[in-house]
Amino acid sequence: MSGRTPPTEKDIEIWCHFCGVPEEIPGLIAASRNVESAYIEWRQFQRSQKHLNEMRLKLYEESQVYRFYSSTTFPWPVQATGYMRALMLRSAELHRSDPPDIEDAIRVRVDRQRLLDDGTRRAAILVEESALRAQPFPRDVMREQLNRLLVMMRRPNVSLGVVPTQGRRVQKPAENFHLYDEVQVFIELLTAAVTITQPREIALYVQLFEDLAADAVYGRKARALINAAMEFLD
Repeated sequence: MSGRTPPTEKDIEIWCHFCGVPEEIPGLIAASRNVESAYIEWRQFQRSQKHLNEMRLKLYEESQVYRFYSSTTFPWPVQATGYMRALMLRSAELHRSDPPDIEDAIRVRVDRQRLLDDGTRRAAILVEESALRAQPFPRDVMREQLNRLLVMMRRPNVSLGVVPTQGRRVQKPAENFHLYDEVQVFIELLTAAVTITQPREIALYVQLFEDLAADAVYGRKARALINAAMEFLD
């Protein structure tokens, strides 16, 4: 055997039963399904952005609960268009690649945001206070983005929490991550995007998100931190 042909799901089931570990079947099948798309460099993502966006649309449409933790940037449901544009251009510059069709990519992302309009889906978003005060882009872009956060906070199906810089912390992850229901985790690294579908790993990220959510502030306190960050821009 050359080892070049991946096992089928039936092969995995038979092997796990033969080895006496049937409880490993779901995790191994999930890993097998995900092996080719688990790690994608951002440069590769930019070259095939349209295809990958279309591929992920099914996940977005089928998911009912979106959960996001961001330590440095703001996730797609709450991004203002100017922030989207600046983020895409910065990514292309960082990775020394040709930028994608920016306006087309913005339209795709804005259309994706409309998935929250029907009220059947919920988004729970956690951002670090330091992300509010960071100024990676011009002041007008950041001001528009912070205003966008205040607007999105008013939506009944959007929960926005800010994790204060000061105070009790269970932990502070280095990476941004997105959870779609409890079927997939999408992790943003500097050089690549990592997709996780292994149930045990997903459970750890669910627990991590809950721990971070317990440390966050919401409502009036969150708005005060956002407004303070806007004043910091002046």
